[in-house]
Amino acid sequence: MNKVTSATEAIKAVRDGDTLLVGGFLEAGCPETLIGALLTNSDATDLTVVSNDLGTGEMNMCKLQRAGRVKRAHGSYVGANPMTGEMMFTNPDSVTLWPQGTLAEKLRAGGAGIKGFYTPVGVGTIIEQGKEKRNFDGVDYLLEMGMRGNVAFIKAAVADKSGNCFMKGTAKNFGALMARAADYVVCEAQKIVEVGEIDPELVTVPSIFVDAVVASEA
Repeated sequence: MNKVTSATEAIKAVRDGDTLLVGGFLEAGCPETLIGALLTNSDATDLTVVSNDLGTGEMNMCKLQRAGRVKRAHGSYVGANPMTGEMMFTNPDSVTLWPQGTLAEKLRAGGAGIKGFYTPVGVGTIIEQGKEKRNFDGVDYLLEMGMRGNVAFIKAAVADKSGNCFMKGTAKNFGALMARAADYVVCEAQKIVEVGEIDPELVTVPSIFVDAVVASEA
């Protein structure tokens, strides 16, 4: 199956009120072409965005927030994006910060069909507020819930036309997890090849999780 399409066509999957998972680690693995297309070729608004760091002030995610189209943001680090900081000051409930490992595990659990899990991370801090706490073998743990999205934007170094993806280094940090935790997944690829050209041992995300492949312009 050839899943290659245009960014303009692929971002039509995003609707008002959706939860959008965005892969990447700062600029590494960030699907800038897809976010740019969402910014210029879609009116989808009231979005909940889940991203490790929500990008930097020069990236398209910041522009999407500046346009007032992001209602809520979930991330681990937001210091590089002034718009997220502004959201926090204007409406503290609009931004949720998670320990990085906890956010990753929430997405992994969501992708695996696991409703919740216990972690000791955050015990004794403001993170535990409002959460169930249990003690196992003398250690306190917090209950965290799995997380899923309606649509995921991820980026690969190489993808084949059926959607098998190879990601390099930190680009796979959240992209590989998010691909399994969304109902519709769009992969932005720096290079698109024929099926069979990627060594199966190098496939980071199998094609079964990918619905559309778009050529990267960034």
